[in-house]
Amino acid sequence: MSEDMKVEEGLYYTKKHEWAKVEDDEVRVGIADYAQDQLGEIVFVELPDSGKEVVQLEGEESEESEIGVIESIKAVSPFYSPVSGEVKEVNEELKTQPEIINSDPYTDGWICVLSPSDLDEELDNLMNAEEYEEYLESEIE
Repeated sequence: MSEDMKVEEGLYYTKKHEWAKVEDDEVRVGIADYAQDQLGEIVFVELPDSGKEVVQLEGEESEESEIGVIESIKAVSPFYSPVSGEVKEVNEELKTQPEIINSDPYTDGWICVLSPSDLDEELDNLMNAEEYEEYLESEIE
Protein backbone atom coordinates (compact mmCIF):
# COMPACT_ATOMS: atom_id res chain seq x y z
CA MET A 1 0.00 0.00 0.00
CA SER A 2 1.27 3.46 -0.89
CA GLU A 3 2.85 5.35 1.99
CA ASP A 4 0.76 8.43 1.29
CA MET A 5 -2.52 6.48 1.25
CA LYS A 6 -4.46 7.44 4.39
CA VAL A 7 -6.68 5.20 6.48
CA GLU A 8 -8.34 7.32 9.15
CA GLU A 9 -8.53 5.90 12.69
CA GLY A 10 -11.93 5.87 14.40
CA LEU A 11 -13.91 5.19 11.22
CA TYR A 12 -15.61 2.04 9.97
CA TYR A 13 -14.95 0.78 6.44
CA THR A 14 -16.62 -1.39 3.79
CA LYS A 15 -15.00 -3.69 1.23
CA LYS A 16 -16.23 -1.24 -1.43
CA HIS A 17 -14.10 1.49 0.23
CA GLU A 18 -16.80 3.62 1.84
CA TRP A 19 -16.31 4.91 5.37
CA ALA A 20 -18.72 5.60 8.22
CA LYS A 21 -18.12 7.90 11.18
CA VAL A 22 -20.49 7.58 14.14
CA GLU A 23 -21.44 11.03 15.48
CA ASP A 24 -23.84 10.69 18.41
CA ASP A 25 -27.04 9.31 16.83
CA GLU A 26 -26.00 9.95 13.22
CA VAL A 27 -23.46 8.50 10.80
CA ARG A 28 -21.37 10.61 8.42
CA VAL A 29 -20.46 8.75 5.20
CA GLY A 30 -17.81 9.16 2.51
CA ILE A 31 -15.37 7.25 0.34
CA ALA A 32 -11.92 6.17 1.47
CA ASP A 33 -8.67 7.70 0.29
CA TYR A 34 -7.94 4.49 -1.64
CA ALA A 35 -11.22 4.85 -3.58
CA GLN A 36 -10.64 8.47 -4.56
CA ASP A 37 -7.08 7.60 -5.60
CA GLN A 38 -8.31 4.77 -7.83
CA LEU A 39 -11.00 6.98 -9.39
CA GLY A 40 -8.65 9.83 -10.20
CA GLU A 41 -9.86 13.39 -10.61
CA ILE A 42 -13.51 13.54 -9.50
CA VAL A 43 -15.62 15.77 -11.74
CA PHE A 44 -19.21 15.13 -10.56
CA VAL A 45 -21.04 13.64 -7.57
CA GLU A 46 -24.68 12.57 -7.80
CA LEU A 47 -25.88 13.11 -4.24
CA PRO A 48 -28.85 11.34 -2.68
CA ASP A 49 -32.04 13.19 -1.79
CA SER A 50 -32.66 13.97 1.86
CA GLY A 51 -35.18 11.48 3.19
CA LYS A 52 -33.96 8.64 0.95
CA GLU A 53 -33.99 5.28 2.73
CA VAL A 54 -30.91 3.13 2.17
CA VAL A 55 -29.87 -0.31 3.36
CA GLN A 56 -26.43 -1.56 4.28
CA LEU A 57 -24.60 -3.18 1.39
CA GLU A 58 -24.26 -6.89 2.06
CA GLY A 59 -22.81 -9.02 -0.71
CA GLU A 60 -24.20 -8.05 -4.11
CA GLU A 61 -24.80 -4.40 -4.94
CA SER A 62 -28.43 -3.33 -4.98
CA GLU A 63 -30.43 -0.21 -5.75
CA GLU A 64 -31.52 -0.07 -2.09
CA SER A 65 -27.90 0.12 -0.90
CA GLU A 66 -26.72 2.63 -3.52
CA ILE A 67 -26.41 6.16 -2.17
CA GLY A 68 -25.30 7.91 -5.33
CA VAL A 69 -22.72 8.02 -8.12
CA ILE A 70 -19.24 9.50 -8.42
CA GLU A 71 -17.90 10.45 -11.85
CA SER A 72 -14.20 10.89 -12.45
CA ILE A 73 -12.09 11.35 -15.54
CA LYS A 74 -11.46 7.58 -15.41
CA ALA A 75 -14.82 6.04 -14.45
CA VAL A 76 -18.40 6.36 -13.27
CA SER A 77 -18.81 4.50 -10.00
CA PRO A 78 -21.79 4.01 -7.69
CA PHE A 79 -21.17 4.29 -3.98
CA TYR A 80 -22.99 2.31 -1.33
CA SER A 81 -24.27 2.79 2.16
CA PRO A 82 -22.14 1.35 4.95
CA VAL A 83 -25.22 1.31 7.23
CA SER A 84 -29.01 1.26 6.83
CA GLY A 85 -30.98 4.40 7.53
CA GLU A 86 -32.39 7.64 6.20
CA VAL A 87 -30.37 10.37 4.48
CA LYS A 88 -30.60 13.46 6.69
CA GLU A 89 -28.07 15.78 5.09
CA VAL A 90 -25.88 15.92 1.99
CA ASN A 91 -22.64 17.80 1.41
CA GLU A 92 -23.88 20.62 -0.83
CA GLU A 93 -20.28 21.79 -1.45
CA LEU A 94 -19.74 18.71 -3.64
CA LYS A 95 -22.26 20.02 -6.20
CA THR A 96 -19.87 22.78 -7.24
CA GLN A 97 -16.57 21.38 -5.92
CA PRO A 98 -16.59 17.58 -6.30
CA GLU A 99 -12.79 17.55 -6.27
CA ILE A 100 -12.93 18.14 -2.49
CA ILE A 101 -13.23 14.35 -2.24
CA ASN A 102 -9.80 14.04 -3.89
CA SER A 103 -8.09 16.54 -1.61
CA ASP A 104 -9.83 15.67 1.67
CA PRO A 105 -11.92 12.47 1.53
CA TYR A 106 -12.26 12.10 5.32
CA THR A 107 -13.12 15.63 6.46
CA ASP A 108 -14.46 18.18 3.98
CA GLY A 109 -15.15 15.50 1.33
CA TRP A 110 -17.90 13.67 3.25
CA ILE A 111 -20.93 12.76 1.12
CA CYS A 112 -23.96 12.51 3.39
CA VAL A 113 -25.21 12.05 6.95
CA LEU A 114 -27.56 9.19 7.79
CA SER A 115 -29.94 8.58 10.65
CA PRO A 116 -29.14 4.88 11.17
CA SER A 117 -31.87 2.30 11.72
CA ASP A 118 -29.83 -0.67 13.03
CA LEU A 119 -26.43 0.74 13.87
CA ASP A 120 -25.20 -1.55 16.66
CA GLU A 121 -25.80 -4.72 14.69
CA GLU A 122 -24.54 -3.34 11.38
CA LEU A 123 -21.25 -1.99 12.74
CA ASP A 124 -20.23 -5.62 13.25
CA ASN A 125 -20.31 -6.03 9.45
CA LEU A 126 -17.77 -3.24 8.93
CA MET A 127 -13.99 -3.10 9.40
CA ASN A 128 -12.07 -0.86 11.77
CA ALA A 129 -9.00 1.03 10.47
CA GLU A 130 -6.56 -1.80 11.22
CA GLU A 131 -8.76 -4.44 9.57
CA TYR A 132 -9.28 -2.17 6.56
CA GLU A 133 -5.52 -1.64 6.14
CA GLU A 134 -5.04 -5.42 6.14
CA TYR A 135 -7.87 -5.78 3.61
CA LEU A 136 -6.29 -3.15 1.34
CA GLU A 137 -2.92 -4.88 1.48
CA SER A 138 -4.52 -8.19 0.47
CA GLU A 139 -6.45 -6.48 -2.37
CA ILE A 140 -3.43 -4.67 -3.76
CA GLU A 141 -1.11 -7.71 -3.82
